[in-house]
Amino acid sequence: MKRCSWVNLNNDLYINYHDYEWGVPSHDDTYLFEMLLLESFQAGLSWECVLNKREYFKEAFDNFDYKIISKYDEEKIEELMNNKNIIRNSLKIKAAINNAKIFMDIQEKFDSFDKYIWSFTNGEAVVGNGTNTTSVLSDKISADLVKRGMKFVGSTIIYSYLQAIGIINDHEDTCRFKNN
Repeated sequence: MKRCSWVNLNNDLYINYHDYEWGVPSHDDTYLFEMLLLESFQAGLSWECVLNKREYFKEAFDNFDYKIISKYDEEKIEELMNNKNIIRNSLKIKAAINNAKIFMDIQEKFDSFDKYIWSFTNGEAVVGNGTNTTSVLSDKISADLVKRGMKFVGSTIIYSYLQAIGIINDHEDTCRFKNN
């Protein structure tokens, strides 16, 4: 079975992520937040590193419940900074808390984050070429999220996020999942 060339075939988590999640259109706000949080922690690291720690992140960040995360205090930040199973970066942890608040503001304004994020493509997935790391679309969404106050949402992170949640289908042409 042909997969995208970036998939580490020695890592079952990576294979399952590629085959069953990456590029699959999602409309669930909880999942959309989870991926936004994880993508923001990827900045400067590999996705595989984040993916390998995903279950630890889930436990540490209250099952990615943005309502709970938005209320984290200094004590919780310190707890996270001492958690050796996750990526311990205070700026990223504080950004996750901040972004949870902004995420809920967007939900309130648009009725859901799903409606907001998919409005940039009129609800349609777009096909990428498998080689980009940014696009006009990721530039536009990144700028809008920054304007709303989010952190760690540069165009490269947002491009990866759009791939992850299925707005951009960037499977390589030889990948059997390209047209799914």
